[in-house]
Amino acid sequence: MSEPLPPPLKEALTEKLAESLASAIPAGTPREVHGLLGLPGKATVVVGMRRSGKTTFLHQLRRERLARGSARISLPYLNFEDERLVGLDGSQLGFLLEEYGRQAAASSPEEAITWCFDEIQAVPGWERFIRRLLDAGGVEVLLTGSSAALLSREIATALRGRAWEVPLFPFSFPEALRHHGRPVPEHPGVSTSAERSALEKAFLEWLTVGGFPEAQGLEPPARAQLLKDYVDVAMLRDVMERHGVTNLTGLRWLVRHLLGNAGGLFSVEKFHGALKSQGVAIARDTVHDLLAHLEDCFLVRTVWMESNSERQRMVNPRKAYPADPGLIPCFDRSGRSNLGHALETAVLIELERRHAQVTYLRTPEGHEVDFLARGPEGGMELIQVCADASDPTVAERELRALAGAGAIFPQAARRLLTLTRDGAPPEAPSGVKVQPAYEWIISRS
Repeated sequence: MSEPLPPPLKEALTEKLAESLASAIPAGTPREVHGLLGLPGKATVVVGMRRSGKTTFLHQLRRERLARGSARISLPYLNFEDERLVGLDGSQLGFLLEEYGRQAAASSPEEAITWCFDEIQAVPGWERFIRRLLDAGGVEVLLTGSSAALLSREIATALRGRAWEVPLFPFSFPEALRHHGRPVPEHPGVSTSAERSALEKAFLEWLTVGGFPEAQGLEPPARAQLLKDYVDVAMLRDVMERHGVTNLTGLRWLVRHLLGNAGGLFSVEKFHGALKSQGVAIARDTVHDLLAHLEDCFLVRTVWMESNSERQRMVNPRKAYPADPGLIPCFDRSGRSNLGHALETAVLIELERRHAQVTYLRTPEGHEVDFLARGPEGGMELIQVCADASDPTVAERELRALAGAGAIFPQAARRLLTLTRDGAPPEAPSGVKVQPAYEWIISRS
């Protein structure tokens, strides 16, 4: 039995459940997620940056189950980000099971019920209710929530190993193509000149616009304002409110620096010194904390230098990237074309989509390789990203770094990714695969 519910809360939950069982499941652009989407006996938890499409993806999972033959009545959905539900406690959520039994009594679905809960972190004590659902068995549980409240370590603590995390990112390039009604070539490396030109134009557009669903199709000023609003919400709600951060000035400086220098080396010590020189009072440990908070809410991704020594790894700077290439034009103040930075960012996010563990590499000769990626199945790959390597001097520099890194990791495959096919080097040594990044992203090989 659940705790007694005040009449307004009972009425709101009853109404929301009835609407969920009777209304059509919202449609959206299909999303692709690498790997397993769930395991028996575990709650599937979709995490990611705000506005990346987690709610739409939850409805996609419901539609997929409906297509596989599940009864509509067996797919209840509730969004707890509703002002009518303020004051609801996890101990009262059992009412949903009782009310569902009443509303579904006439249908009596035989298959397992798939409970879909959106923004469930808004209900204090939600984890106890979810554990009870899972312990009872015979149900599937799908959860989403703002990245500020459903982070990996919190899920592990709250659900005690009963959760399967599914990260969701803004639109990938193929997803953006489908969203705009454009074809996704099955073999992007085999195309006519006109097809390749259209694909490269779309790729350049995606690198500029980014993958946030609401940003698609907006004019540049509106898009920039929208994305800046996303960043402000992440700072204010996911960092300041959640962690009790009071140094807004230091946080804003850090965000502007990280998002305005995509792919750049970042040292907490150097940044702290720069802030002090500008008269911004902030402790070094606070900068460490703020960076961790920005990573936790998926706004920033950082890449450590490859090293067997933990000390060497810690003392060397990290490379920092925004969560989406579309954020770069909003914060870059160099006035230069930032397609190279956007391309590198896109490659990193794609590697994270593929669940790769990523570091960057510096050879003993001082040459740098952008990414050393370890795949979930154990494979290793050295990836160099260069927007235009058609100049022999540039090509020699990029390929020299790959050769030096390949001597350190001879078992790793080597790849050079360019912006367009025309940006490929005049020639490449045997063992180095050269291709436009969009071909790699689409073909996944």
